[in-house]
Amino acid sequence: MTIPYITAEDVSLDWRAMVAALKAGHQNARPQIGDQFLHRGEDVLLSRAAWISGLGVAVKSVTVFPKETPSVQGAMLLFDDATGAVEAVIDSALVTRWKTVADSLLGAQFLARTDARRLLIIGAGAVAEGLVAGYPALFPGLDIEVWNRTAARAEALQGARAVAGLPEAVARADIISVATMAKTPVLHGEWLHPGQHVDLIGAFTADMREADDAALQQSRIFVDSVATTVEHIGELMIPLASGAITHADILGDLYDLAQGATGRTSPEDITLFKNGGGAHLDLMVGREIVKAYRAQSA
Repeated sequence: MTIPYITAEDVSLDWRAMVAALKAGHQNARPQIGDQFLHRGEDVLLSRAAWISGLGVAVKSVTVFPKETPSVQGAMLLFDDATGAVEAVIDSALVTRWKTVADSLLGAQFLARTDARRLLIIGAGAVAEGLVAGYPALFPGLDIEVWNRTAARAEALQGARAVAGLPEAVARADIISVATMAKTPVLHGEWLHPGQHVDLIGAFTADMREADDAALQQSRIFVDSVATTVEHIGELMIPLASGAITHADILGDLYDLAQGATGRTSPEDITLFKNGGGAHLDLMVGREIVKAYRAQSA
């Protein structure tokens, strides 16, 4: 049997179907996960693996060579759960794009108000492009604004309206999605008001955060996975260490929400979701990509 190498050109995917796949995946047992980093100067090889009984095994490996273009390259192996056979090799950029956005979309499906009508995206990079494409699939008719420190990048983002005045833009929004490389908060709690949903994506290291203490303190806090966020990402590590929040303030993750935990308790709640990623999400997304590829190749 020929093992396919799947890229974005080989398969057509659907945001609603991908979110449904993630939701179904979180109704399974929690995964075994493991990460490995190898270094040569500033060059890095990152490998992330996950095994979920019933879904199989995935290993995504990427090289990060800052002086090269593109600087990040890689692929993911997807293994059959029953036999251990390799089923597919999938381009890592395809997996990561759909994983990152669908993760936030599932969080918003559980936590945002169903009548949300305005999305503010803070940041105008590649993730923002995916958010512009993905959010309207779950919230039809959504009006999308984007704010970026460099206004020209916000103005170049297709499908969203560039805005100035970040506090005012936050005040107008029902959902605030933050996708930056910030190490100090760009979103402040004093700008928030009851009923909003905050979607934090950008921070992924121990010294990064996008929202300040006040934003967390007035919110119902959820994460995509306790195992991959709470002790690993500055968004939570820093306020936990300072005592601004406690572990009890982190009310659950996507596994809890998918299995019946209460998310939003009223239209007045401010909900906050930390998107941290993880190899288990790569596996769930990879499984949906292969499913779509096979259906379209039949």
